[in-house]
Formats: sequence, structure tokens, C-alpha cells
Amino acid sequence: MSKPAGFSQRCLHYAFDYQTPKTLVIPDIGVGCVFRFGQLLVLLYVVGYVCVVRKAYQETDSVISSVTTKVKGFAFTNTTDMDPRFWDVADYVIPSQGDNSFFVITNMVVTPNQTQSRCPEVPNPSTTCMDDCDCIEGHSDPRGNGIQTGLCENYSTTAKTCEVLSWCPLEIDTKLPEHALLASAENFTVLIKNSITYPKFNVHRRNILPHINSSYLKRCEFNRATDPDCPIFRLKNIVSEAGEDFKTCWIMDDLYCMFLKGGVLGIIIDWSCDLDWWAGKCYPKYSFRRLDSKHPVNNVAPGYNFRFAKYYKTQDGEETRTLIKAYGIRFDVIVFGTAGKFGIVPTIVNLGAALSILRLVSRHIPVVTDWFMLTCMRKRDRYRKQKVTNLNEDAETESVSGQSFSFTFYIPHCLQ
Repeated sequence: MSKPAGFSQRCLHYAFDYQTPKTLVIPDIGVGCVFRFGQLLVLLYVVGYVCVVRKAYQETDSVISSVTTKVKGFAFTNTTDMDPRFWDVADYVIPSQGDNSFFVITNMVVTPNQTQSRCPEVPNPSTTCMDDCDCIEGHSDPRGNGIQTGLCENYSTTAKTCEVLSWCPLEIDTKLPEHALLASAENFTVLIKNSITYPKFNVHRRNILPHINSSYLKRCEFNRATDPDCPIFRLKNIVSEAGEDFKTCWIMDDLYCMFLKGGVLGIIIDWSCDLDWWAGKCYPKYSFRRLDSKHPVNNVAPGYNFRFAKYYKTQDGEETRTLIKAYGIRFDVIVFGTAGKFGIVPTIVNLGAALSILRLVSRHIPVVTDWFMLTCMRKRDRYRKQKVTNLNEDAETESVSGQSFSFTFYIPHCLQ
């Protein structure tokens, strides 16, 4: 036969020869237990973890949510800075309609009857002066309260500061009230209305469940043990479940208290649902957590505050305002969730992956078995000799016939 013909024949055999695996049967219960135990571990992983815990046979979708809130409650104050005053929702909830959040005032610094005029700046290292030469006309400090006029005026009997054009009298916020002005804020309630959608599965749900009617809504209040479905929450309970207390304070550079200086709390609504069951069993789960830093060490500028003003006109047509530096708690409503439902595609994909892993493990367990037989068993020398002899006989048989066959070898009972 010519060389090209022989080369072509070898190429055809290389491409089209069919091979079958050789099987070595070991009639030993101990070795068989090792093999089956490995397969059992794979099955437990696939069935227990992949299917039951991770539910990999399901298609998933993320929640789309909208939230509206409505706060109710009232308070009364009587301080030296203000006349006796009644506070309702329009006064202490800012803004009245927020984007998944609302702010409730618990404390404040009030500067009433401000007008556009000239007054000496609040004393600090950058505003104190000895004469007019220390003040620059037209200069403005972003951290100051106005534009300097170039004059040095008496702020008090012991201090002189640069005069500024501003809203006068200037705000003095260096000392907060020792007791929160709106202490009754802990008894305010908030109604949270939350609607969610899972578009892939066409599922729409509300946190006001079907069994809730108007009369129930007027008298219910959320309680995790007795009334977990009520969407009305008392602020004191929200703070308490977040692990905080309105009136728990600690000492840093000054007295820090959440009720005095404010903070940020999260109202978390979890809509994780298994839609393989009836969608009506998809209920919200509420939890509460403090979001701002409360660490008593290296906590610069703790709490939460901002300023706003209320403007008026006098009988003479002069514009005046009341400046309020508001301290309080911002409540952020955070909605998240994932829904799962049986899907044929993820089921086939994960089933194929499971069978591949099982096949892979089944092919590699004999390696462990060989190691166990050759190192641990008392008759390992006979096992090694018998297995090597059989493999050599197979090679001789194949070289004579030029073909591949499937062989099954049995370890004699004398080796057991």
C-alpha cells in the first residue's frame, strides 16, 4: 500500500473510529458506599440548594413601586421666642408631598421678625474687628450672614464686628433648646400607601390588603405581633423598632440626641414573593433601620436639619419673615423585592447543569476509589497487580484485533 493511501486510512480511522469506555466492577460494599455517597452529595446540592433554597427553576422579576405618605397629629408650644402656638400637619411636615420620604420637625431654632436691614455680624474669628479698616465693603463670606458694609460696629459691650447687609436680627443657633419643642411628635402617625407591580408576571399588589376597609383603617395601628397588616405607623414605634429612642442621648462635644438634633430612619418594605403559589399570598414585610451615622466617636455634624422661612407683610407694606432652623427626623420609605415563578427555560438549563455535574463527579469518583483501594485496603498489592494485568491484557487484545471493545473486569472474591 502506498504511503498516501496509508496516511488517508489513518486519518479516516482517527476521525471515525468509535470508542467505548472500559468498566471495572469492584464487588466491595465499602468502595460502593464511597461511590454512592459522592453521587448523593451531588443530588443533595442540586435538589436541596439549587432547587429548594435558590429556586433556580424560577423566572424572576424586580419590583416597580410607588409610595405616598400622610402624617397626622398635632402639638402645642409656649416658649420665650414665640407666643403660645398650636402646630398641625401643615406646620411640621415638610414638604407636604415628598418623593418616597417625609420630614417631621422635632426641634427648632426660631428667629422672628427679620427685615432687610443692616446689623453687626455674629462674632467669630473672621468677623471681629477693631475699626473700619478691618472690614471690606462689599466682601461676603459664604459662611457668614451677609455682605459687609465696611463699618465696624458694636455687637455687645465686649465685642465689635463688621456690619453686614442681611436679614436682621441675625440667627443665633449656637445653643439648642434643652428640651425638644415638639416632644409630642413621638405620637404622630403616618399612613403609608404603597402600590407595586411585577410587569413580567402581570401582578399588581397594594399594602392596603383586600380585607382592609375604611372602618378598620380608622382604628388600626401597626403592631408586628397583633396587627402586622395595618399600614398606619406610630413614629415612636418606628424609632423603637429601629433600635433607637427619641429621648436617648449621649455626650460628645455637646449633647447629642436624635429627638433634639434629628436623624434619618428607613422604613423598609420587602415584597419578595413566590408566585408559584396564589399571588394573593404575596404580602409586604416591614422593617425599620437607622440610616445616618450614630457613632459617638468622630461623628462631626451629627443629626439632620435645614432652614426655611415664612414671609409676611406689615401694615406699612414692609416685608418681614420668621426664620426657622428645623431639626427633625427624615423618614425614607425604601421598597424592594423580587418575584419568582416556574419557568421552563431556567428549569431545563439548571437540570442540564445538574446532570453534567453528576456525570463529571461519577467519572472522577473512580479516581478516589483507586486511591482508596491502593493506599488503604489490606490487599492493595493484589488489587494493583490484578488491575494492571487486566489492562495489559486489554492492550494486547486491541493490538491483535485492531479494534476497540468494551470489557468488564471482576475482582476475584479471593481479594475481598
